[in-house]
Amino acid sequence: MKKNILFVVMAFSLMACTKSKQVDQVTAEDVQVSDVQNQTILSQDVLIQEAKSKPLTNVVLTENHWDFKEVKKGESVEHNYEITNTGENPLIISHVKPGCGCTAPDYTKEPILPGQKGVITLKFDSSSFDGLQNKQAEVYANVENAPIVISFSANVIN
Repeated sequence: MKKNILFVVMAFSLMACTKSKQVDQVTAEDVQVSDVQNQTILSQDVLIQEAKSKPLTNVVLTENHWDFKEVKKGESVEHNYEITNTGENPLIISHVKPGCGCTAPDYTKEPILPGQKGVITLKFDSSSFDGLQNKQAEVYANVENAPIVISFSANVIN
């Protein structure tokens, strides 16, 4: 009888230790997820800080939204957003960050002098989508209100 009681106490102790380790593991995973989220926020702050580290200027976009209308599923389409430097300092686009992996950005890499124009291109791959899609990208440049948000919409049909 004493052996049975001792065995039950040991079993409960062992289960308590096992559960404690599982809780520690979940906590460690939560910290890892939190670190990844903090790195994402930090990277956006770093991008803004980097963009604003140059002398600020002003810009005008010919449009900040484009409607591709109907796009056949699997088709890739692209649009050029024209950006004009209306300020007194060179415009430097340091990064264009799309909202998802279906959008590939390209942009004028060299400084855009005052009065000159540059281009930001967004290319959309419709392979994984159906129906109305709204996508955006953030443009990091040496302007007061960085990032500049540009967007597009497309109705993906079969």
